[in-house]
Amino acid sequence: MGKRVKQFEGLDLSRVGVVDVGSNSVRLVVFDGAARSPAYFFNEKVLCGLGAGVAATGKLNPEGRRSALSTLRRFVSLAERMNLSSLTGVATAAVREAEDGPDFVAEVARETGLELRVVEGIEEARLAAQGVLVGWPDAVGLTVDIGGASMELARVHGGRIGTCVTSKLAPLSLADISAKKRDGVIANTLADLRKKLPGQVEEMFLVGGSWRAIANLHMARTNYPLNVLHAYEVAPDELLETVEWAVDQDTATFRELVTTSEARLALVPLAAQVLRQVIKVFAPDRIAVSSYGLREGVLYEQMSPEARQLDPLTEACRHMEIAAARFPGFGEALYQWVQPLFALEDEWTLRLIHAACLLHDVNWRTHPDFRPTASFESVTRANLGGITHRGRIFLGLMLANRYKSGRRARPNEDLVGLLSADQQRLAETVGRTLRLGSMLTGASVDALQQSRLILSEGEIVLILDGAMAALRGEVVEKRLAKLASNLGLNHRIQVD
Repeated sequence: MGKRVKQFEGLDLSRVGVVDVGSNSVRLVVFDGAARSPAYFFNEKVLCGLGAGVAATGKLNPEGRRSALSTLRRFVSLAERMNLSSLTGVATAAVREAEDGPDFVAEVARETGLELRVVEGIEEARLAAQGVLVGWPDAVGLTVDIGGASMELARVHGGRIGTCVTSKLAPLSLADISAKKRDGVIANTLADLRKKLPGQVEEMFLVGGSWRAIANLHMARTNYPLNVLHAYEVAPDELLETVEWAVDQDTATFRELVTTSEARLALVPLAAQVLRQVIKVFAPDRIAVSSYGLREGVLYEQMSPEARQLDPLTEACRHMEIAAARFPGFGEALYQWVQPLFALEDEWTLRLIHAACLLHDVNWRTHPDFRPTASFESVTRANLGGITHRGRIFLGLMLANRYKSGRRARPNEDLVGLLSADQQRLAETVGRTLRLGSMLTGASVDALQQSRLILSEGEIVLILDGAMAALRGEVVEKRLAKLASNLGLNHRIQVD
């Protein structure tokens, strides 16, 4: 691979590797290019516990150090075989605070060739915030990233990062403080952090494995039907109830609810002690869970300025279309074709309709009987950024209705029930429109551009240019009639 670590070059590279040496875990993530929406080519994590006891001894945990070095040997060897364009190594709180941190960095370089970049707390906060911006380009609020030995916070506003702060409010650091003193330490530290981060917190973005474990427990306790942690939104008071409960529970209780690793669950009570005070002190209007953090922040560094301006959802859908659709590029033409019917919809809805057009054909290889379900599942469970849970369900329902309508297009009633009745009806209308547009011309862009849909005085009109007359047929009439019925309109076909 030549030089094993290339620093941030602002390039759209083919495969980008990031090694994150944290206080609790060591992870290798390989992204399939520095694209606007992360595509995870490879992802492996080992809970080494490198930072266990650092606060008390001043040194890295000996067993954790051996485990981390062994893990890094494997990761570098894997990276060499994957022919990466770049491999960036980042080390955080445990390594930067331990007396033997520099010695560990030197040992890693000597043994593996990987040069670890030891980031300061403020830089760690910035990288985590950049990771949040990967998923929420216009985020406004506060990112809160908890690791094993430190917690970082950063203000974000409309794609910009403001004040960044760091603290030792994390499980491995708090474990070395007596239970009697712990709440006071947390309260005093947060009071100081609040002074540095004044003002309203519109939305709090929770980053880090311990926060995700708590969110997963909340999902289980409330029977939330979509078990996707990224972009999971929960009211602060509702999450606080689960947090208060988690403080006094043990791993055996947690294991009855979730499949999270025992090593991660063991940190939950201490993390919950922190989170309950974070919520009370910062009083956010909303809370969202982010699966994107420091590693995605490193990826963000390598994106071109142009790539950062792109919509992560739209770009992910474009890549899916290129990889799986029969006629890549038709989705964009289809979006232009359907727009007259939905011109009055809001920006949120139009963006999802655009995504549905790009994805309308990616499941064509699936057996026809299962295409509605496959289409629904492909987006409700997919690794997508820039989309809410409700948006996932709405997008999935549009795609399901592209193949079937009515109850046959509702693969999961619990999930569909999270949408309003109006959204459910609109998803069916969009799906019928996609079905008409996709079959009208056999996915020919040129032919589709020789037709158009318009709404005129209580009817929907399909206008075909003269050369398109031969494409008028019984199936087209039938699809147009069903679409018009869904809208409560009359219909006709006009050949110019």
